[in-house]
Amino acid sequence: MNEDAIQIRSIQHYLYCPRRFALLEIDRDWQENAFVAKADLLHEHVHDGSHSFSDHRKTVCSAMFVYREDMPYGIYGKTDCVEFLKAKDGVVVPGLTGTYQVRLVEYKPKAPKDAPYHETDAIQVFAQKVCADQIWQCDSEAYLYYADTRKRVKLPFDTAYAAYDSKLRQLLEEMRAILESHVIPARKRGQKCSGCSIADLCLPKQKPYCVREWIDAQKGGDAVCES
Repeated sequence: MNEDAIQIRSIQHYLYCPRRFALLEIDRDWQENAFVAKADLLHEHVHDGSHSFSDHRKTVCSAMFVYREDMPYGIYGKTDCVEFLKAKDGVVVPGLTGTYQVRLVEYKPKAPKDAPYHETDAIQVFAQKVCADQIWQCDSEAYLYYADTRKRVKLPFDTAYAAYDSKLRQLLEEMRAILESHVIPARKRGQKCSGCSIADLCLPKQKPYCVREWIDAQKGGDAVCES
C-alpha cells in the first residue's frame, strides 16, 4: 500500500469538516461522543461474523478489506458487507465456484428526513465501489442500509457514475493537499460543531481573564473570579 494512501472512512470526516479531518490525521486527536459510540456499536455488530454466510443463492462476507492503489485514487478501507450473488452473466470470484454479481452494503445508524440517503454516505460507498470494481473486475451494485428505518437504499452509481467519480477525485486531491502541507485548516464559517466528537479539542474553552485573580496570585492568595 502506498504511503500516501487515504482511508476511505476519512472521506466523511473531511466532508463534515476539513479541520476535523486534519486534526484526526495530522495531530492524531480523537475523542468519542454518543454519536460515535452508536455508530461503532452498529459496525461492531455487522463485523462480528454473524452476517457472513453462504447458501445456494449467494455468499455474504462482512468486514472485507478493499483497496485501489492507482492514482488519483490511492485509497483503502473495510467494507461492512459484500454479497456475491450467483449470476450467469457475473464475474469469477477467487475461492468461489461459478460466476457472481458483486453487491456492496454499507450500514448507517440514521437515515435523512428529507432525502433517500446522505450524500456523504454515498461518496463513501462509491469509494468502496471503485476498489471492488478493480479487485473483482466487475460493475458492483451498492446499497446503504439505515438501521432506524431498516431499509436498503440503492445508490445511483449506474446513472451518475461520472459525477461521483469526479467528486471523489476532487476530494482526494484536496485531502492530500492538507496532509502534505501539515497545516490544520481554520474552522469554516457556519460550521456546525455540536455533533462533533472532538469539538472540545478543536476549540477548547478558555477561562475568562480575571485581573483580581492575577493580582491575588502575585500575592500568593487564592481569589476566585466569577464568570
